[in-house]
Amino acid sequence: MGIEIERKFLVRGDGWRSGVSRSIPMDQGYLGGEHCSVRVRLEGESARLNIKSREAGARRLEFEYPIPREDAEDMLARLSGPRVTKTRHHVLVDGALFEIDEFAGANAGLVVAEIELDAVDAPYPRPAWLGREITDEVRFYNLRLAEAPLSTWPDRAALIEEIAC
Repeated sequence: MGIEIERKFLVRGDGWRSGVSRSIPMDQGYLGGEHCSVRVRLEGESARLNIKSREAGARRLEFEYPIPREDAEDMLARLSGPRVTKTRHHVLVDGALFEIDEFAGANAGLVVAEIELDAVDAPYPRPAWLGREITDEVRFYNLRLAEAPLSTWPDRAALIEEIAC
């Protein structure tokens, strides 16, 4: 059984940009599911199918498989609902990989860092650009950002100000 342990944070300022080792444009759509999210993602030239349990928190079930890009494009065009576009930046800090998602479209202005851990309480570095933890805030999950993007949030301006520092 696949288990993902991941913590999510808002990202403050641009201090992280100097550490970027790789950037991947992503376009992802969701195929639905009451107990899980089923995501189809284009990652540069490759594609993946991901199934993740819907419960909130740092620890969730996750299964992920590579699929032919043509199949992913067809699923996104014919089967998916709202989509999320972003660029994922890889930043290594003290041996730990942070994946920083810089959102576009209706979620433009939002920058989120994720770190996968071996245990929920595992230690991890805390660079100066790492902002408030949002692991348990469901509205920041990609599925929710597709359904209710940042551009529709009444507190959008305050959030953008919080991460601009």
